[in-house]
Amino acid sequence: MHQRYTCLWICCFLASSHLFAQSTAALAGRVTDPSGAPVAAARVVVRNALTNFERQAESDADGAFQITNIPARNYEVNVSAPGFRAHESTISLSARLTLEFDVRLDLAANETKVSVSASDRALLVNAEETGTRAQLSEADIGRMALQVGNRGLEAVVVSFPGFAQNANGAIHPRGAHNQLSFIIDGMPITDQLTGAFANSVDPNIVQNVELFTGNIPAEFGNKVSAVVNVTSKTGLGTGRLLGGSIAMSGAGFDTASQVAQVAGEKGRLGFTASLNTMKSNRYLDQVALDNLHNGGNSQRAFSRLDYQAGAHDVLRVNLLAGRSSFELANLRSQQARGMDARQELRDFSAALGWVHTFNANTLWSSNSSYRTTVAQLQPSAGDFPVTAAQARHLSTVTLLNQLGFVRGRHNIRFGADVQHFPVSENFSFGITDPSFNDPQSPTYLANLLAFDLSRGGSLFQFSRRASGSLYSSYLQDEINLGRWHISAGLRFDNYRFLVHGSQFQPRLGLSYSVKGTGTVLRASYNRLYQTPPNENLLISNSDESSVLVAPDIRATVGNAVVKIRPERQNLYEVGLQQPLGRRLSLNASFYHKDAQDQQDNNSFFNTPIIFPMQLKSIRVNSVEGRMVVTPVKGFSGSLSVTHARAISTPPFTGGLYIGNGDVALLNSGPFVIDHDQVLSLQTIVNYTAPKGFYATCSMRYDSGLVTAAVDPAVVRNDPDYADLLPLVNLTSNPPRTRPRAIADVVLGYQHVRGERRQWEASLQISNVTNKYALYNFQSAFVGTRLVQPRTAGVRLTWFF
Repeated sequence: MHQRYTCLWICCFLASSHLFAQSTAALAGRVTDPSGAPVAAARVVVRNALTNFERQAESDADGAFQITNIPARNYEVNVSAPGFRAHESTISLSARLTLEFDVRLDLAANETKVSVSASDRALLVNAEETGTRAQLSEADIGRMALQVGNRGLEAVVVSFPGFAQNANGAIHPRGAHNQLSFIIDGMPITDQLTGAFANSVDPNIVQNVELFTGNIPAEFGNKVSAVVNVTSKTGLGTGRLLGGSIAMSGAGFDTASQVAQVAGEKGRLGFTASLNTMKSNRYLDQVALDNLHNGGNSQRAFSRLDYQAGAHDVLRVNLLAGRSSFELANLRSQQARGMDARQELRDFSAALGWVHTFNANTLWSSNSSYRTTVAQLQPSAGDFPVTAAQARHLSTVTLLNQLGFVRGRHNIRFGADVQHFPVSENFSFGITDPSFNDPQSPTYLANLLAFDLSRGGSLFQFSRRASGSLYSSYLQDEINLGRWHISAGLRFDNYRFLVHGSQFQPRLGLSYSVKGTGTVLRASYNRLYQTPPNENLLISNSDESSVLVAPDIRATVGNAVVKIRPERQNLYEVGLQQPLGRRLSLNASFYHKDAQDQQDNNSFFNTPIIFPMQLKSIRVNSVEGRMVVTPVKGFSGSLSVTHARAISTPPFTGGLYIGNGDVALLNSGPFVIDHDQVLSLQTIVNYTAPKGFYATCSMRYDSGLVTAAVDPAVVRNDPDYADLLPLVNLTSNPPRTRPRAIADVVLGYQHVRGERRQWEASLQISNVTNKYALYNFQSAFVGTRLVQPRTAGVRLTWFF
């Protein structure tokens, strides 16, 4: 009776804990000997070579073990104990379910080997995936060859297909500007996270990541061109009261950083915490070959507490905080005039999760969160060609509730969400350069004369507060029909802010496993409703800002202020997964997306200020593929390929477009937008030696994003941009940055004593060949930014 109660308690606890991470599963069971007696201290290892995921646990005195937060797919399981033969088998884990896995070990003297094996092909595909998804583990992230001084998780995400890389950590998911959500243990973060605009998610807090870009489940809404579902590190299951690590690193441009992490458990309480600090004299991607006025620093903290309140209730608390302060990178003309503009960003998030287990197949969860962000731009006396100041404050209050249950072939969940977002915006600007809007120039705009400080004008000033809400409900059913798997979802969003709108959104997907070949075919259709970004939305929709827009652009919308509306998308995708031999896996897809009321951002010169804007429509066609090689004699790797074509149709609404001369040209008809890229390749090769040495090489090729249509002769005579002319092809149609190939390398050693890590040292070189290249050039959407030049860094980590 005691053992049965213990197993029931474990199953309820596991079901509760892994529901916080929506698409993970759990494994629980008992290890016994041939007589049925419990085997204590048996080692249970769950691994998948394709995703590089590995977790382990030890059985207790009753032979019971538990492993939580396992991404749903197929795994190898190895169970071993002294005096017994190892047990090996293959299991399949489904999202939000706990697999009960009891193992009876044979004595070592018994020559019969206990093995329940499946074809290696089963581990190279996931038959339940009805859309493009990917998984990444803590081990992968820890040894990736990321850019030296990297600040955020977006640098990890961009290594997958479907993402175009841009400056300061900005990424374009599947033809969108930045419409992606980060879900941290169930807490949604839909801010525009880039190094210049907001503090990014610290990759050091991650245990594993699920990335959704196709057939987005119905529980995800708001910003869903991509969803990054993060399961953070937890102290539960560590088996220690306190453990952790301290890492120190230094690199070029006077870059220095440290990361301190602790985790542990005591009784029913598990905890983890981390602190990440960094300073650099190249904080943002520079705007000129000279790295001018570009210093900055950041601090980020994270904490998670898990508490088993009883046999049926689990509580979790997450706390996140960040701060950054940095200089705005200068052009040479700005540096000569002593421009000293600076930006400060602050954020704080708190979330409370509660899961109640009715039984092993039925759970209810609630997640309440509060997030607030502040951005302050401080002008200087030497600002040129304009001066600007900003104080922006955005808060988001979220309440999520979900009921999930399993009935036969059905895995059903439905829920309701509420978000409330108060916004405060203060912005001012004035022209300081007499030649910027010269009345004798053919590009002169009379509407800007009132704000030309060099001609007696005064500052344009804007200040406003408002608040909005988003009400959502959804139903999702995962149906397992043998070789067929059906994903059927329906979501409803009701948006109430500067405009009102609502939308039903079917999310439908189907996969089929082909017998004999291991092939998994899939197809899906999603209706998506993407709400506008809240940052600077008030000024972009205001009557006051309309006086700044050129008359010919304003005339295209009838000289009226047109409010930015939610973007409505149709996303169609077909794809396949294919094992190739025993070590290779291919995941390929084609998608078509058409959308009305396309959302994007207008960059205010080269500052971190961006204003939401909208175009009439966009259509995107893309082919994507990812090949993964599982470990062979220490070597493993992946190749990601993306080809995308994105065509936008004006007119423009929102935005400011001051200093963006190409907007009038773009406003004349359909054009290739800067999300378009003919070819992007990302290759990662890893090597792990038996004695602790390892190496990672990452190589990325980008054929070039679309830039502003600028006369090369004008650029040649501009001292700020003339030396960048070889890096951009302004005579192509459309103009693009020149292709670039960037290689990054990591060499390291990890010292292990017994099964405990002691210390680790690594050397990293970013942009090994010192390739000079542009992310973009004078773009109305992102401005001008250069890639990081060759930079070397070292990192030392101590484990305790």
